Amino acid sequence: SFDMGGTTAKLCLVDGGTPQRSRQFEIGRAARFVKGSGLPVRIPVIDMIEIGAGGGSVAHVDGLDRLRIGPHSAGAEPGPVCYSRGGQSPTVTDADLTLGFIDPDYFAEGRVTLSAEAAASAIKKQIGEKLGLNVRNSAYGVSQIVNENMANAARVHAVEHGTEMSNRTMIAFGGNGPLHATRVAEKLGINEVIVPIDPGVGSAVGFLSAPISYELIRSLYMLISQFDERVVRQLLADMEKEASAVVLAGTKSGNLIRHRTAFMRYEGQGHEIEITMPDGALPKKMGPWLSQQFEKEYQRIFGRTVPNVDVEIMSWGYVAMTATKDSVVMKSAKKTRWPKPKGIRKLFWGQNRKSLIVPFYERTSLKSGDKIVGPALIIESQTTTLVSPSFDATVDASGNIVMRQHAR
Repeated sequence: SFDMGGTTAKLCLVDGGTPQRSRQFEIGRAARFVKGSGLPVRIPVIDMIEIGAGGGSVAHVDGLDRLRIGPHSAGAEPGPVCYSRGGQSPTVTDADLTLGFIDPDYFAEGRVTLSAEAAASAIKKQIGEKLGLNVRNSAYGVSQIVNENMANAARVHAVEHGTEMSNRTMIAFGGNGPLHATRVAEKLGINEVIVPIDPGVGSAVGFLSAPISYELIRSLYMLISQFDERVVRQLLADMEKEASAVVLAGTKSGNLIRHRTAFMRYEGQGHEIEITMPDGALPKKMGPWLSQQFEKEYQRIFGRTVPNVDVEIMSWGYVAMTATKDSVVMKSAKKTRWPKPKGIRKLFWGQNRKSLIVPFYERTSLKSGDKIVGPALIIESQTTTLVSPSFDATVDASGNIVMRQHAR
């Protein structure tokens, strides 16, 4: 999933509808993408990276005459120059406005007045004059750099997890995510992009719909060869009691979902892998069962096992949570319709150095089955979705915008 808000973009890999998790996190990194350059924190987190590439990220020319984006941000106050609230440094939003991707008349339902002239003036003065470029090419440079920053971060994130990006579907949300999503997808070779309902407040929607949960991690070192099943069962029972009490304090339902895990490794290794235990009754012979599951998972991840080496269990995890709502199944619309555009917009499409006249649509007027051929813009109060020339967009039965790239 890809969230491009006002300050930073966030990237999270999702497998089978479940975001990848981690028990390690670094804060205050000296180098944003360099592991080990920050302060390690041992807490359970959603495994994601942050990229200094939000709509408020400041564009500037450094001492080597290179165009750079972020990590500094104009934030919401004073915000981009086009907000006319005192911002002096051009931002990604200023570039998008200058290129024509943002319609001032529809921005934030017209409650925020945007000044395209102020944005263009700041870009010309602080970028164009330093690099010898006109305003449009300067704005295009900002747009290209921010897209490449996000694409490169995604590549690094994927390599670190031993996976590919091209076989994935991108879910774009945030204030600026849908506007840049197809251009980032083109760089990554991703063929499908989904913009869900209420993308501009996706984090808030997720927070309100997320289950109440409580996670415990307890250290109990044990070698498989010396496995004490009685002690382990008592530990898990204590963890269940503690976690359930916390969750039940916030819900009327007593129907909780419980997950148990063991963090295991070969003796002497520096990193353990997570082994999921059954949700119901524990295996009668837990030690041999854990050993077998560890060997299978280790083989899956690393392609081999290590013979004649004992396995050690470092810690145990327990999660109690309320039942989640049934997952929304994405269904294609039964009929295809071709909606009428609300109007037209003039965009500067820097790839061919030409201006494009493209239709724009109001998302609130689109219905299930509507199909839009790119290039086009889909405008709503929270954000704007760009359908690049290489993409088509359809509205599915749940109201999501599904954009697919043409066969190449």
